[in-house]
Amino acid sequence: MAHLTKVKISNNNWDNSDSDLIVVGVYEDKTFSSIAKSINEQNGKLFDNAIDIGDIKGKKGEFHLFYIENKRILLMGLGKKEKFNENEARLIAGSASRYAIDKKIDNFSIECFLEQKRFCQAFGEGLVLGSYQFFEYKTKKDNNKFILQNVSVMGCNSNHILKGASIGEAVCLARDLGNYPGNVATPSKLAQVAEEIADEGEMNVKVLDREEFTEMGMGGLAGVAIGTDEPPKFIVLEYMKGGESKPKVLVGKGLTFDSGGISIKPAAKMDEMKYDMCGSTVVLGVFKALAVLKPDVNVVGIIPSTENLSGGKAYKPGDVLTAYNGKTMEIFNTDAEGRVILSDGLSYASKHYDPEYILDFATLTGAVVIALGHVAAGVMGTNEDLMEKVKAASKATSEKVWELPLWEEYCKQVQSDIADVKNVGAPMQAGTIAGAAFLKEFVKEGIPWVHFDIAGTAWGVKPNSINPKGSATGWGIRLVLEMMGVN
Repeated sequence: MAHLTKVKISNNNWDNSDSDLIVVGVYEDKTFSSIAKSINEQNGKLFDNAIDIGDIKGKKGEFHLFYIENKRILLMGLGKKEKFNENEARLIAGSASRYAIDKKIDNFSIECFLEQKRFCQAFGEGLVLGSYQFFEYKTKKDNNKFILQNVSVMGCNSNHILKGASIGEAVCLARDLGNYPGNVATPSKLAQVAEEIADEGEMNVKVLDREEFTEMGMGGLAGVAIGTDEPPKFIVLEYMKGGESKPKVLVGKGLTFDSGGISIKPAAKMDEMKYDMCGSTVVLGVFKALAVLKPDVNVVGIIPSTENLSGGKAYKPGDVLTAYNGKTMEIFNTDAEGRVILSDGLSYASKHYDPEYILDFATLTGAVVIALGHVAAGVMGTNEDLMEKVKAASKATSEKVWELPLWEEYCKQVQSDIADVKNVGAPMQAGTIAGAAFLKEFVKEGIPWVHFDIAGTAWGVKPNSINPKGSATGWGIRLVLEMMGVN
C-alpha cells in the first residue's frame, strides 16, 4: 500500500548531495565505510572524537546523527565486519528506511557498504522492504501516514541495487494482498491482479470460473467452493521466455478466507484466516518480479482460489470428492481444505505441462507452527536434488526452511477405507507431514516436487527492520527467484 518506489544510483559526492539525510556506516572494530571515512577526514576527525569518548561503538542498530554544513549525516553501526553478510546488508538498509520514516524524512542518500553483486541486491531489497507500511483503512490523519519517497545509493554503480529494489516491490505487492481483508482480497481480486501482471509482463493468463472448472472435473476446488456465494477462480499464468526449456511450475493456495467450513474454527484468531491465501501471493509476487526483470525462463503459476464457508450447500465430513486427476478423496475434516483445492492445482500442472519441477506453497497446517514456530517453513518433497536447490536458495536469501521426512509410513496414514485417500492423517500425529503425504498423491510420478508449508512464515513473524509488526511477510518470493537464477 505504501512503500518506496524510487531507488536510484547516485554518482554525486556526499557534499554535493541534495538529499535531506546522508547515511554512512562504522563497524565494531571502529573502521569506517568508504564515504564515512572521507567525511571523518574532511571534518576534523569528527567521528573519531565521538569514538574516543565512547559515544560510538559501531554495534548493529546504533544511530548517531551529526550536522555538517547544513547536512544531516547519520552514522549507522554495522556490527562485526567479519559477520557482515547479505542478510545483514538487507537489515541495515531496512533500518535506514525505517529511520527516515520515523523522522519524516522523505528522501535520503545511503552508502552501499560492500560492492558485491549479492550484497548490492540484498541492499536494494532491504531499502524497499524496510519502507513498507499498510494503513489502507486508517481514516484519521495521524502522523504515522508518512511515505518514504526516494532513495539514492552512493558509492556503487551496480544495477543489482535496482534489481533488488524490484524484487522488494514484488514482495510488497504480496504483503498488500495478504493484509487486505477477506472482503477485499477475494478470488476475483486475485484474478484481477494476475491479469494486470500478465498485461505488464506480456504473459498468458487464464481464469476459469466455477462452471468451467467444475465441468472440467476439478472436484476438490468445486467441493470446497460450494459453500460460498463468492465466485471462486482457477487462475493460470504463463511466462514463457526461456526457449525450449521445461517450465518451472508454482502452485499457490488461494484460500481467501477460511472459517473451517462445517468443521468450524474457534472464534479466537479466526480473523487471521484472511492470510490463508498467502500461498497464492508467493506465486503472484514471483510473477510480478518476472514482469519487471524479464529473465530468460519458463514459469507457470497456478492458483486455485475460493473461500471456505459453511453455507447450506457446503461440503461435509464424510463426503467423497474427485480431483482433476480422477483420484477420490474422503473428507474427514472440512478445515483441511487447502490440500483439497491444491489437489486440482497439482493435477492440472501434472497433466498439462512437462515441468522441470513443481513447487507448491500453502499456509497448510497449524502443526508446522508448533514444530518450527514463526522462523522456518516446513518443506517435504520427492526429489533430493530439487530439495538441495531449495536449501541452497534458502541459505542465500535467509528465508529459512527445514526438511521433514515424507516416508512411506506417513503416506500410508492418508489412505482411505472407502476412497483413494483421506484429507487427514493419524490423529494428533505429524499433521504437517500428513498434508504433504496427501498432496503427493496428485503429483504425477517422476515429476520433482517440493511442498512448502508456510503457515508459520507467511505472517506472525518477529518484527524487524524489514518485517513490520502485524503484517503479511511475502515470504518465499526471494527464495523462488533465487532458485530460478533471477538474481
